[in-house]
Amino acid sequence: MERLVGTVVRGLRAPIIREGDDLEKITVDTVLNAAKAGEFQIDDKDILAITEAVVARAQGNYATVDHIAKEVKSKSGGDTLGVIFPILSRNRFAICLKGIARGVKKIVLMLSYPSDEVGNQIIDIELLDEKGFDCYNDVLTEDEFVKNFGKPKHTFTGVDYVMYYKQLIQDEGAEVEVIFSNNPRTILEYTKNVLVCDIHSRARTKKILKAAGAGIIFGLDEILNVSVDGSGYNTKYGILGSNSSTETKIKLFPNDCTDFVTKIQETIKKETGKKIEVMVYGDGAFKDPIGKIWELADPVVSPGYTPGIEGTPNEVKLKYLADNDFAHLSGEALKEAISKYIKEKDGNLDDMAALGTTPRRLTDLIGSLCDLTTGSGDKGTPIVYIKGYFDNYTK
Repeated sequence: MERLVGTVVRGLRAPIIREGDDLEKITVDTVLNAAKAGEFQIDDKDILAITEAVVARAQGNYATVDHIAKEVKSKSGGDTLGVIFPILSRNRFAICLKGIARGVKKIVLMLSYPSDEVGNQIIDIELLDEKGFDCYNDVLTEDEFVKNFGKPKHTFTGVDYVMYYKQLIQDEGAEVEVIFSNNPRTILEYTKNVLVCDIHSRARTKKILKAAGAGIIFGLDEILNVSVDGSGYNTKYGILGSNSSTETKIKLFPNDCTDFVTKIQETIKKETGKKIEVMVYGDGAFKDPIGKIWELADPVVSPGYTPGIEGTPNEVKLKYLADNDFAHLSGEALKEAISKYIKEKDGNLDDMAALGTTPRRLTDLIGSLCDLTTGSGDKGTPIVYIKGYFDNYTK
């Protein structure tokens, strides 16, 4: 009988992962046991994905506020530091800000507006328009901001992030001055020493500051990129991609993910004879249409994956073929014509038949699918198994 089901995604339940656990063995055992229980069959080109949170946890990749403070003081000199373009997040940035403030005497906190890099609003953009401000050119002090916009709170969390971040800094014994601007050069009117906190645009921000004559420039990706007094670290991303673990500790993005996924792929091959693809995933790359928040607060969707999921999809739009090239056909003749077209496609993504397909990397697409499957709550499925992702209409 013809197969009627395409891609299937399963969240697999695993034990609670602790520091020092053999996550490679736990992952392999979870997949093999689920397959033996009749949940699915392991085949070539299946995809196995593990959330970065449990990888970092098993690695023991943690650091404290004091570790961050020591790094910041060493890199900045410990006097006045401009902290620019942080995202508005208690989970992602608040604990990091504690450490940053603990390492300096004063912070000039420069916030982008009307929202941060990932879409968390400081003020409603319509209110900005109503008041006649140009967020690309106008610089606001804290007093000017409050006078014009009051003390707005985050749509979902109800947090006044301006006051929240200001209080965090003061509680660590540092002075604080808050300004609002979307131009990196603005901070240089207050201090020449700058900590760049944006995630995906950090390279551009550093380049602009350097050209404008900044003194010390470093980013979140350069804090704890090596171990400090035995702390966790991330060689490539520093404290980017970190999450709060406790009130004084963060969990960093995991290291050595390529080696981890390769070993799992090899073990599954040895146990089953099948070559599956394996990846570690973090935040998905998608945007909430209501809150306008872009999910991707991690520096990348996937910090490690096997080579079989490199690249972009090579797909054609079935409805385009049905409405254009084969508009004169129907039924079995239409199916055969489209199947033949798919089998013979040459990978030219500029072809009109590919118009409307998603021009994104496979790792970003698959990682987003996994993040949506696992969620961030209590599902207890840090491992995701995907079948049929690389299938098409002809399979």
